[in-house]
Amino acid sequence: MGKHYLLNLYGCSFVLLNDEHYLVRLLEEAAVISGAKVLQTVFKKFDPQGATVICLLSESHISIHTWPEEGKAAADCYTCGDSNPKLGCDMIVQQLNPTNHTLSYIER
Repeated sequence: MGKHYLLNLYGCSFVLLNDEHYLVRLLEEAAVISGAKVLQTVFKKFDPQGATVICLLSESHISIHTWPEEGKAAADCYTCGDSNPKLGCDMIVQQLNPTNHTLSYIER
């Protein structure tokens, strides 16, 4: 059915993880780099901090949930077809520059 990557990031910048507009651009760019087509993006900024961003893709979805006060984020990239969600995950890691991260893969 598809390729599903689960990405946990630790030691990220509070400022980046708390900026929902930055995160929207990041996920949309990650989707494009993966070879996916973004259909719609929604986000929720939490008070006092944190955000959730979800991009609906024609191939499935890409999302991120952040805990800026802890420097943590959880992202997942799931696509079917010829796209390569690993490329999107690599870009997220590069841009958020965590001190540590884990990446898991599930073939669906």
